Amino acid sequence: MRRRSAYGLLVAEAVSVTGTRMSVVAVPWFVLHTTGDALLTGVTAFVEMSTLVAARVLGGPLIDRMGLRKASIGGDLIAGLALGVVPLLYAAGLLAFPVLLVLVGIVGLFRGPSDNAKYAMVPDVAAAAGWSNERAAGLADSVQRLGSLVGAPLGAVLIALVGAPAVIAFDAASFLLAAALVAALVRVRRAEPEPAEAGRPTGLGGYLADLRAGLRFVRRDPLLRAIVAMILLTNLLDQAMTAVLVPVWAAERFDDAAPVGLVFGSLSAGALVGSLLMSVHGARLPRWRTYAVAFLLGAVPRIFVLALPVGLPVVAGVALAGGVLIGAINPLLSAAEFERIPAGLRARVLGAIGGLAWAGIPLGGLVGGALASTLGATGGILVVGTAYLLVTLDPLIRRRTWRLMDRQQPAPATAPVAVRG
Repeated sequence: MRRRSAYGLLVAEAVSVTGTRMSVVAVPWFVLHTTGDALLTGVTAFVEMSTLVAARVLGGPLIDRMGLRKASIGGDLIAGLALGVVPLLYAAGLLAFPVLLVLVGIVGLFRGPSDNAKYAMVPDVAAAAGWSNERAAGLADSVQRLGSLVGAPLGAVLIALVGAPAVIAFDAASFLLAAALVAALVRVRRAEPEPAEAGRPTGLGGYLADLRAGLRFVRRDPLLRAIVAMILLTNLLDQAMTAVLVPVWAAERFDDAAPVGLVFGSLSAGALVGSLLMSVHGARLPRWRTYAVAFLLGAVPRIFVLALPVGLPVVAGVALAGGVLIGAINPLLSAAEFERIPAGLRARVLGAIGGLAWAGIPLGGLVGGALASTLGATGGILVVGTAYLLVTLDPLIRRRTWRLMDRQQPAPATAPVAVRG
């Protein structure tokens, strides 16, 4: 029974992530099929992602005041209902494109806080289950990666079988099922406010004060500042590779899209294995040293190998091995974050970290396009690989900052966590 909340949260996250990844394929396909306009497809993706990122940052204070469990359930319910309206209006012939944009924006607006709330609950359910933060973070990351690995191909298959509107309906149902699972299975302790926040004002003034508190905490913590800068840069570089450079590389070298799937599939499979291994062994490993080595050896070779005159088996093998090491990174970072952030500030601070770090994603495609058009795929890959190498050296150069990752307190007690209503 002590682990019911942990397993319930993991299952809810698996359902939600799988459905979302199916929708990532289905919504653009649906827009392209119904409008025939690639620009409108891009606008739709931009609206959902921009509202999601903004809601992660701006919704943190509301989540902390409302409670993590309520925010997760409410966000999934509203997102699921809004997305479910899309196939219904389409079937009735009433789905104009501006209406679709509004509905997609609502999904992003409520999915962002819901995702943030689930992530912020991880250390609480880990404590109740008697798990280390590394184990809980490794399992949560494994669920994310498995959902991504399964969801997108499954979405593509289902589109061919039943059509994009039906797949969007499946995603809507996944939000509702995730809300039901959290409501039925997950119980977490409501965090007490920090002493400085007790008696804080309500209303707009209180909200802005809470928002500033979360951003100020990130700004003042040297490790969290380093994590935000690192993820922002790597997200930008990864997006340049994913969205532009790897597809162009496959087209130039092989005149075939299959190598793109092979590279990303190998990397994703390896990362899933790595995160599972971290969930088992992470609590016994030194965080900073493990992170620094995994980051350097996992992230850099899988980029530079694309510029070498080697065959696809070698490329896939390097991507697979790199993925195993990359899979260790997120659980280590998450475990350090969970220890450093006070429970009463968790949603605000994690939302700020996630939102700020994701800001590099929209720019990545532009950078990749500029590099590919001026230097070609190989030249662009070499530039991105060199930039990635410099980023991965930072934990070795600024050791004093990054060693703050190492455990600051004993492993969580195994006593059950008090339940809130």
